Amino acid sequence: MSSSTFLELGVAAEICEGLADRNISEAFAIQQLTLPVALRGKDVIGQARTGMGKTYAFGIPVLDRVFDDASVTPLDGSVRALIVVPTRELCLQVTSDLQIASSHLKITEDGGRPMRVQAIYGGVSIENQRTALRDGADVVVGTPGRLLDLYKQGVLALRSVEIAVLDEADEMLDQGFLEDVQELLAATDSGRQTLLFSATMPGPIMALTREFMQSPIMIQADSGATEATHQSTRQIVFQSHKLDRMSALSRVLQTPGRGSAIVFCRTKRQAAFVAKDLAEFGFRVGAVHGDMKQNEREESLRDFRQRHIDIMVATDVAARGIDVDDVTHVINYQAPEDERTYVHRIGRTGRAGKAGTAVTLLGWDEVDRWNTISSALDLGLADPPQWFSNSPDFLAEFDLPSDVHDSVGPAQQLGGSQSALAPAQMRGKSLRGNRR
Repeated sequence: MSSSTFLELGVAAEICEGLADRNISEAFAIQQLTLPVALRGKDVIGQARTGMGKTYAFGIPVLDRVFDDASVTPLDGSVRALIVVPTRELCLQVTSDLQIASSHLKITEDGGRPMRVQAIYGGVSIENQRTALRDGADVVVGTPGRLLDLYKQGVLALRSVEIAVLDEADEMLDQGFLEDVQELLAATDSGRQTLLFSATMPGPIMALTREFMQSPIMIQADSGATEATHQSTRQIVFQSHKLDRMSALSRVLQTPGRGSAIVFCRTKRQAAFVAKDLAEFGFRVGAVHGDMKQNEREESLRDFRQRHIDIMVATDVAARGIDVDDVTHVINYQAPEDERTYVHRIGRTGRAGKAGTAVTLLGWDEVDRWNTISSALDLGLADPPQWFSNSPDFLAEFDLPSDVHDSVGPAQQLGGSQSALAPAQMRGKSLRGNRR
């Protein structure tokens, strides 16, 4: 598909100006396919992996239509569009992207004020969010639980919502938010436009589309969208003994040409341990996980986006807000729970056609689970080899010299909040144990 500019696709000039301020002018494939349909007010199901540009695929039509579409009620400070996302981090990222795109929009009918895009999420003061909603918000981006709380308190009026978006719907399903989402949608205008985006389309999500959407048009990001994993991502899987795994991880992170990297862990405690060990090895590393306060997670994510650190250790839920285009490596420190989790994890690299590498380290007892994932996604990577951190095959796979060491220099401070990443009961401990 040849590239088109947003202006050529019929997007309002003011939105194009806001995007141009950040050197954004040409649309990705999912945006080129979605915009002409969504700008006409049609319902859309977008099946798109992370990193394909779906935020602006739904965000631009939302802004364009609430700003200047005769079929949408003029803005008066009541919520006209609702965007529901699964996590706080993703809420902040989507809000930031929409604020960039709307920076040149002025609501002339309401005194020439700027368009108001408001984030609503848990883990922070609800009173500040009540005040923001009472002062007026045109577009609300929020997580299901906090949105529902404010709706039931009578602070968030949803009957005025004429455009609703569900982003990463399958993730909201996995987190048990489906009933909350259904209640939120049921409270909006029955004639609303609904846009739903999801990397996978499990049965309950398809049922949701049948219940709340009117003749939706199905759009996929590109010709390879039927494949669950990125074609531009190299996938490496091997069995790694738990006593050697930190050594293997530290050496994978020394792969020549590695840029920013995300290391996925299954638990909050494990994420804190892994980050602590990598910092001791001299890596510039931070973490995001559920034991951290919201401001601490935001600080760590900011360090990663601004390149103060180049490795982020994360749990699955916390990682949903990591939206960095140049992540070259995603490393699964253990096998993911299922194929959907694997797809979401490795979607953090190989974004928008760029090359990426996804590495999965398996325990001996995780091979059967991995084989199920490989079969479900037709990866052809069942029964992976057993490698140690000094195995010739391991060194050759990652282009490492035979004298490579775990440490890359003096110990570093962890990015973000130190107290959250290394709580008192963990200081002096590590995952390394009796390393070979």
